[in-house]
Amino acid sequence: MEQISVAVIGAGMAGRTHANAWRQAQTVYGPLPKIRLAVIADMHLPFAQDAAAHYGYERAVSDWHEIAEDPSIDVVSIVVGNALHREIAQAMAERGKHVLCEKPLAGTLEDAQAMAEIEAAHPDQVFATGFTFRRNAGVAMLAKIAADGSLGTIGHIDAHYWCDYGADPQVPMAWRYRGPMGSGALGDVGSHLVDSAELIGGPIVEVSGAQLATIIQERPVLEGAVAGGRGVSAAADAPREAVENDDVATFTARFASGALGTFSCSRVAYGMPNDKALSVMGSEGTAMWSLARTGEIRIADSSSPTGLGGLRQVLASPEFPYFRDGSSMAFAGVGLNQIEQFTYQAHAFIQQVAGITDGALPANATFADGYREMRILEAVAQSARSGGGAVAID
Repeated sequence: MEQISVAVIGAGMAGRTHANAWRQAQTVYGPLPKIRLAVIADMHLPFAQDAAAHYGYERAVSDWHEIAEDPSIDVVSIVVGNALHREIAQAMAERGKHVLCEKPLAGTLEDAQAMAEIEAAHPDQVFATGFTFRRNAGVAMLAKIAADGSLGTIGHIDAHYWCDYGADPQVPMAWRYRGPMGSGALGDVGSHLVDSAELIGGPIVEVSGAQLATIIQERPVLEGAVAGGRGVSAAADAPREAVENDDVATFTARFASGALGTFSCSRVAYGMPNDKALSVMGSEGTAMWSLARTGEIRIADSSSPTGLGGLRQVLASPEFPYFRDGSSMAFAGVGLNQIEQFTYQAHAFIQQVAGITDGALPANATFADGYREMRILEAVAQSARSGGGAVAID
């Protein structure tokens, strides 16, 4: 395979990040086939045109069906509202295309199951769910040291993801604020927490104690297209619409190993634009990672000199997963950012499409993985509806 042609559907914040990732995928790790940056689609054509111009794509269109009907397109990123994922994925699968879909996999559990079935029905194509934090060097290192016994027996994993993109009540209504309880902050950032926690601690078998809350009950409605929503405010006299889903979600979990998990997520955390953190506590050590200091982890174990115990900083370095060959300056202290995770994801996806296995990165999460994660989120919502009762994960 000498060339792979890619297209991106959705030109908002995340869509532009996918567009950039395909552009950068050949700059890291081993060689790939040539990547042709073909098309960006968005129903608001100016968004698509701007993204195509910025990231070097050949053309922009306003209708994703044009991508489906283009036989030259091999790979498609789906980066639009969750409710549209199933329809687009079905169309792309039927036309033989490989699909990378943003998380959460779908807008409903029914749609997620259907997408897992689409994947199963097309075994010769690659389907992936975009859990990019699997590619973060620090998160992957926490998973590595948890698995190799460096922390002893893991007893507790604590995870939070607090954002402020919805903290301003004048941020306008958008698809993110519509849908059932559990599809808001829990579906958006809680999906990342669940995937990271299972990467580190293994499968979750039960959730309980869930609470979901809508803090901002109404949002203004704006005419026209809005990308992202950050920094966009409506006039005080704009018409308003009821918010349908959750701004804040908390719950506890039990892992198959017997470890416990505590989780908290928010999209209305004032002054916290993008605060994700993980703490892993074992019988022989503790390790922590934070998106605010993503170029390091903190660890406490018995290797410290007597009297000098406690958490210490360990900078991400070529000894961390993904770090070596993932940067043009791959040495400790350079740091990392969240955007690089998308590039690593894109590189791994192209490796899968091209059948590259020698020295390949770990494969991407599948649609089946995305469906499982949505079953966990639905169990959290069910726990909340029952007043916090325990719900088993099948």
